[in-house]
Amino acid sequence: MTTYDDRASLTDLTAVVERVRNSVEGVIEGKPEVVRLSLTVLLAEGHLLIEDVPGVGKTMLAKALARSIDCSVRRIQFTPDLLPSDITGVPIWDQQRRDFEFKPGAIFAQVVIGDEINRASPKTQSALLESMEERQVTIDGKTYELPSPFMVVATQNPVEMEGTYPLPEAQRDRFMARVSVGYPSAEAELQMLDVHGGVSPLEDLQPVAHAHEILKLIEAVREVYVAEPIRRYVVDLVSATRTHPDLRLGASPRATLHLLRAAKASAALGGRDYALPDDVQALAVAVLAHRLLPTAQAQLNRRTAEQVVQEILQRTAVPTERAQAPANTPQQSGLGRGGPGYGQQPPRRL
Repeated sequence: MTTYDDRASLTDLTAVVERVRNSVEGVIEGKPEVVRLSLTVLLAEGHLLIEDVPGVGKTMLAKALARSIDCSVRRIQFTPDLLPSDITGVPIWDQQRRDFEFKPGAIFAQVVIGDEINRASPKTQSALLESMEERQVTIDGKTYELPSPFMVVATQNPVEMEGTYPLPEAQRDRFMARVSVGYPSAEAELQMLDVHGGVSPLEDLQPVAHAHEILKLIEAVREVYVAEPIRRYVVDLVSATRTHPDLRLGASPRATLHLLRAAKASAALGGRDYALPDDVQALAVAVLAHRLLPTAQAQLNRRTAEQVVQEILQRTAVPTERAQAPANTPQQSGLGRGGPGYGQQPPRRL
């Protein structure tokens, strides 16, 4: 049985996060908040959707994150002629054995990079649904488990771009968060010319963390405590999207779970073993906005899903009840410092 003191030893694993963060930021200049969100999704066992115009470093961010971890990596270039079997795999007849042998597709990796995912047809995109949600692939009635940890990092161009298909609602809902890289600042772009002007830094990028370290971090994130008022706050935020007059499709219960998991991972990255409302608020737009569908009238008024989520954040009451930690609660535990939390502190594990 894991004791409270055993959990305290997991504090050393925060160094793993810093190594990965520094490795990725050495490739992606001037975007620390984007790198942090990517690590948050990784530790929360989610999948990341990177959406922006071509040339801002979407694929480079995905590659840098994948290469910084000593995991198996596969890249899929989504094109209009890509077939579902190219992703999941296909049984092939073996002449010697006189039987079908399953040849795994590109999805059988710990980090899967889906480049320009919305250039493939919805039929091909649907091949990812089972693997992203259940972490398995079913072919001809047989189920094949995917490796762990498992993360899909997909890039897409805005739907206004030529040759793109909109992602189906079910596909978007599988992604825990969506992030836009955006254009770099003038200083960051000037530094990029110095760093990337000769050779790509990806060529010299070496893994700085092992898969088993990431699995330990994921286990530690699962132990992050979330008080009852904050869990209710998460539910209130998601429920508000389902009744908002500017939205014809609100967030799903899966979105509620994703927001909670992302908040726990954010708390861990902040050196805490308990979540705060700030963790929820910081991630609400990234986790919820891409799942929402504005009404036709809202689109005419140029109201975006991001603006609606910001409005919901302003209108929803934030938990304010605070209590000091019990006298027998250690001042340092789990991934970081102990201290006052919302509602009540996590009970001491024996």
